[in-house]
Amino acid sequence: MNFGFWDMLHRRTTHPDGHFNRLIEAEVLRLGGIKSLYSDSYFERDAFDVAYGGDRYRELKAKYDPQGAFPELYAKCVLRG
Repeated sequence: MNFGFWDMLHRRTTHPDGHFNRLIEAEVLRLGGIKSLYSDSYFERDAFDVAYGGDRYRELKAKYDPQGAFPELYAKCVLRG
């Protein structure tokens, strides 16, 4: 199943940036799913690696992009680098 949301909650209490995204990311991982990476992501590095095959990704990146021409996936999707 895929779903998305594009809106803001207006509340009297404030939350840090990405608060609700983080809640959804945690629940998706708890349920064994993955979050599409087309929107803002706030994963901690370890959780990101578990969800998106960090070790295998780094093996493939080293093989196919040994000069580092392209940003690393975590940097691109979470750190926005």
